Amino acid sequence: MYWIAFGDIHEQTGMLGHIPGLREAQGVLLTGDLTNRGTTQAIREVYDDVAAFNPNIQAVIGNMDTDEVSSFLDRRGANLHLKAMNLFPELDRPRVGAIGVGYSTPTPFNTPNEVSEDQLAQWLDQAWELTMPYDYIVAVIHNPPYKSTTDDLGGGSHVGSKAVLDFIKKNKPIICITGHIHESKSVDTIGSTTVINTGMLAHGGYAVIEASGNKVTASLNQVR
Repeated sequence: MYWIAFGDIHEQTGMLGHIPGLREAQGVLLTGDLTNRGTTQAIREVYDDVAAFNPNIQAVIGNMDTDEVSSFLDRRGANLHLKAMNLFPELDRPRVGAIGVGYSTPTPFNTPNEVSEDQLAQWLDQAWELTMPYDYIVAVIHNPPYKSTTDDLGGGSHVGSKAVLDFIKKNKPIICITGHIHESKSVDTIGSTTVINTGMLAHGGYAVIEASGNKVTASLNQVR
């Protein structure tokens, strides 16, 4: 049993047909930046393109999305921001939950959905309060953690969130799927947490989150 995760779609969905096993997956987790300051029409087109391959979609919005995008996802029951869900309800054990936190900390580009580190920290704590029923947690967070391979612009320039880093260190989700920094497609480990930035969908990166036996694992994959 597995889910597929990717993000930073930016209204470019041409890679969807090249992701192996997308139709057969339990569902799809989208890590934000689905649009480019998108309208309702823009998110509807992205959503419908993904749903044509797999209709079980849960998403957080990114800094390049708008309130229209968030409202559209709410209406579809697909907005994971500040919510929790059971990824594998077929399993008695382990119980694997996913939580979501969207938006990003401030950028130089004045994008639509930016919040302070303090607000992001509050939301992360709020989402974590929903995890009690679960044995393992997959955190879907648009903004990557600070000073990891997943937020590295190159040349030692790290632009991730210290709130996300502190959250991971404190709560130890088994997996964190993130995005936002297109140049930082990578896998890193923070404590016992596997952190994956899948990069832009247009560049072919995606993650597979798998439950097998009593184990929950995640891998970064590349469309070939």
